[in-house]
Amino acid sequence: MADTAGFDVIILGGGSGGYAAAFRASELGMNVALIEKDKVGGTCLHYGCIPTKALLHAAEVADNSRESEQFGVKTSFEGIDMPGVNSYKDGIVARLYKGLQGLVKANKVTFIEGEGKLVAPNAVEVAGARYEGRNIILATGSRSRSLPGLEIDGTRVISSYEALTLDRVPSSAVVLGGGVIGVEFASVWRSFGADVTIVEALPRLVPAEDEASSKVVERTFRKRGIGFKTGVRFAGVETRDGGVTVSLENGEKIEAEVLLVAVGRGPVTEGLGYEENGVTLDRGFVVTDERLRTGVPNVYAVGDIVPGLQLAHRGFAHGIFVAEEIAGLNPVPVDDLGIPKVTYCDPEVASVGLTEAQAKERLGDDKVVTLEYNLAGNGKSQILRTQGHAKLVREKDGPVIGVHLVGARVGELIAEAQLIYNWEALPDEVAQLVHPHPTQSEALGEAHMALAGKPLHVHG
Repeated sequence: MADTAGFDVIILGGGSGGYAAAFRASELGMNVALIEKDKVGGTCLHYGCIPTKALLHAAEVADNSRESEQFGVKTSFEGIDMPGVNSYKDGIVARLYKGLQGLVKANKVTFIEGEGKLVAPNAVEVAGARYEGRNIILATGSRSRSLPGLEIDGTRVISSYEALTLDRVPSSAVVLGGGVIGVEFASVWRSFGADVTIVEALPRLVPAEDEASSKVVERTFRKRGIGFKTGVRFAGVETRDGGVTVSLENGEKIEAEVLLVAVGRGPVTEGLGYEENGVTLDRGFVVTDERLRTGVPNVYAVGDIVPGLQLAHRGFAHGIFVAEEIAGLNPVPVDDLGIPKVTYCDPEVASVGLTEAQAKERLGDDKVVTLEYNLAGNGKSQILRTQGHAKLVREKDGPVIGVHLVGARVGELIAEAQLIYNWEALPDEVAQLVHPHPTQSEALGEAHMALAGKPLHVHG
């Protein structure tokens, strides 16, 4: 067995958390090895965030071409060319991947291709070669989950991976799961012309978001012709020639061409030597303290394998944090509540901080103040023909502790909302800021002005 020693940091996994840790550690003067069995960039770049958002943009173009006459522009919609859509999507991924490969070289990171396994608290083995390092970062990411007894065959019963590579638009689809992945694919397929039904066991779509956001999504989905059944559980599926029959626990059956299983993602930790070398797992997730240290000295974990939000930008933040922690810079820990979330369906949903329900549970009903600013009063939103709102959750006589946005393109506004939450801003302070007109960012300004007691474009 070959031995290769001398690394300051060895990172197992080259996704968002892994490569961010690698680049930052290298910037800080460390000798870094990055191990990845597939492609640097991981799920987000190749099978998640980037390709799905390309599909969502193609879906937006399809909707715009159908609806162009409402803007005084005459176009004709002739259909969806899925090979063309996939070529567009794959071209974006390829360009970003090429750039990322260049950054690996530019940062002088030793890239090791192959499946790595933790074989000692300071060593990882890849294809018979042993690599030793003073610090180990576990960043092996997540994979699509299924339900007990529900087998993904890749043809009729598919995961998001197969959904991204379909060479056709399914005529009809059942989407099992009304969270982020489920509503995004439902949104795409409906825009592409498919009949879609979402099945969600919890009482509402996007259940992790504020209830008011869910109501807007559900109302808009109804107008778009997207069916959904909430508060009902999946019972089983039968595959047949040409499609599937999905059974629900209430006895209902739904016929469709495909079933997309979008019930979340699980950690990739099994069989990688973690527990054998002292790393504690809980339901497959790596247990860490707030500084992302495992119970093994100098072994850290980042990204989707750490319990909490499964977001690429959380992985980036974790990776940077751990690199700086190893370098002795004493960085501020990453707070999940302070991380912005975006769901890119139509309408988009974006949020940061506490929902109204969470705030009331934490502080008490009488200590929470909320305000909704309807996008009907926002000029740019009217130009875009979008509906929705900006909702603020405030601690009474205190800072804004939650911002919730729904509407077209509101994901681009959540960065400012992140600053408001993380800097514990008071409504009066945000109300002083000048937002450019006409932009959707004005909705945030108007909402804070109203909450500060000086509404401008708000009806009483």
